[in-house]
Amino acid sequence: MTVPRCLTVATSDSSGGAGIQADLRAFAAAGCYGASAIVALTAQSTVAIQAVVELEPEFITAELNAIFSDIGADAAKTGALISRRIVETVADFFEAHEMPLVVDPVLAASTGRPLLERDAIATLVARLFPLATVITPNLVEAETLTGRTGTPRDLAEALVQGGAKAVIITGGHSPSLVDHLYDGREHVEVPVARADGRASHGSGCTHSATLTAQLAKGASLVDAARTAAQVTAAAIAGGFAEIGAGTGPVDVTHVTRT
Repeated sequence: MTVPRCLTVATSDSSGGAGIQADLRAFAAAGCYGASAIVALTAQSTVAIQAVVELEPEFITAELNAIFSDIGADAAKTGALISRRIVETVADFFEAHEMPLVVDPVLAASTGRPLLERDAIATLVARLFPLATVITPNLVEAETLTGRTGTPRDLAEALVQGGAKAVIITGGHSPSLVDHLYDGREHVEVPVARADGRASHGSGCTHSATLTAQLAKGASLVDAARTAAQVTAAAIAGGFAEIGAGTGPVDVTHVTRT
C-alpha cells in the first residue's frame, strides 16, 4: 500500500514550532509522507520574529516542479505566504495542478508580526481561495478577510460568497471552543476540547496540516475537520510548555519526557 503524500507550501520557522517544521511533523503523525516547498525563511524564537527573507518566485516554482516531477502529492496545504508575488506564484502552480488543497490564510504570527503584506490579501482571496478545497482562518483572520465582524456562521457565509468553496473558522482561541465548517450548503459545528496551557505555538499549522493529511487519506471534509480538531487539542494539551521564554510549541508526535 502506498503511503499518502502531502505537500506544504509555507515559511520556515527557525524555532521549529510552526510553519514548515510543524506541518511536516503533523503529516508524519498522521501516517503520511511530507514534502515541502519553502517560500520564505524566518529568524524567530518563541518570543518574536526578528527577520524574514523571501525566496525568489523562480526558486519556489523550481521546488514545486521538482516535487511534482518525481514524488507528486495526494493533497497540499499553504501557510504563511508573505507577499503578493509569492501568492501569485503559488496560485499559478495550483491552477495547473488540481488536487485537494487546504489554504491556511496566515496573516500574522502569534507574536503579532504580520506574515502577509496588506496588498497581498486581495490577491490571496481572488487567486488562491477559489482553488482551495477548504480555507481555515481563525476568527480574527476571518474578520480581516471579510472586512466585517460577525458570528462564525455569518463570516463563513461571507467567505463562501467571496469565492471560497468551503470554510472552517477555527475556534480554539475563542470562548465558544467550536470549529465552524460551512461548505456552501451545510453548517457543521465541530466541538474543540479545551486545552489549557501556554504551549500553543504552531497550533494553526498543526490543524491545517492534519486536515490536509486526512484529505490525502480519502476522508470526507467533515471527518477530516473532526480529526484535525481532536489532534490539535491533544497537541496543545501535551505541548512543550517548558521550551522557550514565550509561547511553547505544540507536540503532535507526543514525545516521551524522561
